[in-house]
Amino acid sequence: MSDPETIAIYDARATDYAAQNEDYVRRDPQLATFIAACPAGGHVLDLGCGPGTSSALLAEAGLKVLATDASAGMVELAGQHPGVTARQATFDEIEGEDLYDGIWASFCLLHAPRADFPRHLAALRRALKPGGSFAIGMKLGEGEARDKIGRLYTYYTREALMTHLKDAGFTPVSETSVKGEGLDGSMAQLITVICDG
Repeated sequence: MSDPETIAIYDARATDYAAQNEDYVRRDPQLATFIAACPAGGHVLDLGCGPGTSSALLAEAGLKVLATDASAGMVELAGQHPGVTARQATFDEIEGEDLYDGIWASFCLLHAPRADFPRHLAALRRALKPGGSFAIGMKLGEGEARDKIGRLYTYYTREALMTHLKDAGFTPVSETSVKGEGLDGSMAQLITVICDG
């Protein structure tokens, strides 16, 4: 994420976002599936970690968690969870090869510009160890738009998302789709896809 307006909104609303999304994260069946797919004590990246609710659950499961987010406010909250190493970073700072047993990218890459999405997925594929698990959460739709509070979103249909994942070298193995309410109060169709690397 590199859009200054989106980052500023997350800085200002970090605690609101944490409160609104905690229950959803804790009930997310795909998080449990992702944890089960990672080796005991494995290294995982929580990309676009937000307030670190997922990071905390990953750490509680015994995984070694690096949590990154472009928002300093979110990183501050994420770093308060035991067992979580949090640092500020954008998607452009994804680097390295064969570093992680799993990468959890829950509803963060929807803020990446469409032109950058394939490049970010390719960088994540390189950073994932062979046979590792990759999870991505997105809002389904078409086009690009700012929501009611000014955050920039890029939307994909399910079919387009699957094509992007396969083109990047991921193999989708499971998915869930539910309706959820965003920080701006609007409802959206949410999809989470878990892939083999």
